[in-house]
Amino acid sequence: MTVSLVFSLVLVATTRWHGRFTLDATRGVQKFHSAPTPRIGGLAIIFGLFVACALSSDAQQDLFAPLLLASLPAFLFGIAEDLTRRVSIGARLLATMASGVLCWALTDVHILETGLGPLDAALAWLPLSVLFTAFAVGGVANAVNIIDGFNGLASGTVVIGLVALGFIADGCGDAELARLCFLICAVTAGFFLVNFPFGKLFLGDGGAYLLGFLLSWLSVMLVYRNPDVSPWAPLLACAYPVFETVFTIARRLWCRRHPGQPDSCHLHSLVKIAITGRYFRAFSAPLRNAFVSPFCWAIAAVPAWLAVRFAGNTPALLPATLASFALYLGFYWYVAHAARARRRRAMRSQARVAASIAALAAAAEPEPVQT
Repeated sequence: MTVSLVFSLVLVATTRWHGRFTLDATRGVQKFHSAPTPRIGGLAIIFGLFVACALSSDAQQDLFAPLLLASLPAFLFGIAEDLTRRVSIGARLLATMASGVLCWALTDVHILETGLGPLDAALAWLPLSVLFTAFAVGGVANAVNIIDGFNGLASGTVVIGLVALGFIADGCGDAELARLCFLICAVTAGFFLVNFPFGKLFLGDGGAYLLGFLLSWLSVMLVYRNPDVSPWAPLLACAYPVFETVFTIARRLWCRRHPGQPDSCHLHSLVKIAITGRYFRAFSAPLRNAFVSPFCWAIAAVPAWLAVRFAGNTPALLPATLASFALYLGFYWYVAHAARARRRRAMRSQARVAASIAALAAAAEPEPVQT
């Protein structure tokens, strides 16, 4: 944690030298911060991870080093987007999938079971299993990037997922994997302290894809190394970003919009409008933005707790997944309804102000002179 914290502070302190390449703009559909901020927090995390790996025991390095090496394509394409703004979403998604294939090549770990009979039969064919694993890993990594909208939101959500995976691994007697999960949590915490609550440094695409890849691959490793763990348990540990991504794609397709087109209708955006923008107006803008994250962490923590509670019980995890998704949808409906009501009130208020100004302007006009 110390290494990533110090490196994060160094990045903030040296903004004057790298800012023209690294500062995030304040204008955009999904931009809520009021001051340009460096978006290269992923550099602090990757540096902290390499130092942690170098200082680990040999047994720990056997798990850690291949994972860290395989994460590089996902991280490098993400950090390239942070610096150039020219790397397409498709290229970044393919890079995270390439990281998944590379990790399989280094470790021979891949998804063998999903709990769905026909799919499990198909996954017996190794090439399909590897491609499915890469797709799942890329999907979760992209999902973490999608929820990266407010201070501490993505990194805090990943920590929640990693803690859940660590507890499950520890309960199975897989101490090495549990330690690895908690070690990555500690490194992420160093960045988190600079990012939350005041947002002095952003995670960026590099950091989001890196953490998303690590979370997803540790989920795959957990089930591969511990067959007693249900494949639905790691899904619940990653539930919030997965739910957000699936619902976002469905929502945009329903509205006949491109699934990759950005908008301000994510859960975290609506929480900002409906809750923190209304009830936390006395606080500064950075703090109002930071207060969004705890509401979303709660949505992430419930399925993560259920994953730990029923880690090996697939019959219990299936309804737990449905209940967690229902919780997400219910909360989304609440904040969407509240946000629409607040927007309508704002529009009516603006209309009244405009009408008052027009009336004052009309009253101030001089009477026409009759000749």
